[in-house]
Amino acid sequence: MIPPEAKGLCSDAIPSLSPAVSFCAPNTLQVLRKRADFLRAASARRQGSQGFMLQARARDDNSAAVRVGFTCSKKIGNAVARNRAKRRLRELARAVLTVEGHPGWDYVLVGRPNATIERDYAHLLSDLRTALTRIHGQPDAARK
Repeated sequence: MIPPEAKGLCSDAIPSLSPAVSFCAPNTLQVLRKRADFLRAASARRQGSQGFMLQARARDDNSAAVRVGFTCSKKIGNAVARNRAKRRLRELARAVLTVEGHPGWDYVLVGRPNATIERDYAHLLSDLRTALTRIHGQPDAARK
């Protein structure tokens, strides 16, 4: 709960909270929920990495929000394994996309069997940063 005197301020204005708690970020992430949004992202740019696949598309709705979705098929394993993979992907998105994601873009992180769960978290962070660089470095005509 935020104290009334700190309403509307970022966490750096509240010294009593730990530095891990943040009430505002440069880009706020919104979660994709509709199937149509996932399908649009799947037909746009994609970049594979060892730990996951990143799909991304620029929206034309003049919104500055960064939207992100997560998906893991049954190839990952049972429900416990799929949920663990999605938790890891969500944490990656919080760590990287809030800072390096482009406003007005949709991103979908697709888990890979074994790799998403077993790959070291530092390697996953590096994979996402590399994938973002490659996605945003490609011109529209060169996408696959």
